[in-house]
Amino acid sequence: MVSFFSSSAPTQVLLNQLPTPLGQQKLSLGNKIPKVRTNYFRLISTSMKNVFDPAVTAELIHRIEQLQPTSPALWGKMSVDQMLAHCNVAYEMAFTNTHPNANPLMRFLLKAFVKPGVVNEVPYKRNIPTAPAFRIKNRRDFEEEKARLISFVEQTLAAGETGFEGKASPSFGPMTAKEWNNLLYKHLDHHLGQFGV
Repeated sequence: MVSFFSSSAPTQVLLNQLPTPLGQQKLSLGNKIPKVRTNYFRLISTSMKNVFDPAVTAELIHRIEQLQPTSPALWGKMSVDQMLAHCNVAYEMAFTNTHPNANPLMRFLLKAFVKPGVVNEVPYKRNIPTAPAFRIKNRRDFEEEKARLISFVEQTLAAGETGFEGKASPSFGPMTAKEWNNLLYKHLDHHLGQFGV
């Protein structure tokens, strides 16, 4: 019997010594190894689309416009109008003074433990805990929240990367345009997917 650790044994002989499951061919050097689709191993980051790109803005608006007042959630507890209001909070934090700045201790904790998961390129998992400022408890006007969200998406494009570079977040303090891009795109993409668009 040929030892699998024998450096003198030809590779073909070693491969032929492997047990063959029923119905499968033995490997040979001539066989091509099947390629595995990389998205099967979606354990690390994926490339985020750019919210400062007019084509991406048009795509996001198109997806928002496909929503209806009766659109059902594929997971989670929010109704579609609550989801729109929830998504608007991220843009309110970028464009308005509606949300107070976190105190220095809270900002330190948020930057250390929350920000890395919010601004990276790893898609959100379903049903993760929601920050208090983003919890929408009451029903909202669907058309009003939808129009606000479209307006915020357009404002983001108009401001561009230069308008977001160094822009302060109430939770995390000054952020790069790349961090804002990831925060906004990842969050909106996640929730539009939640409602099947």
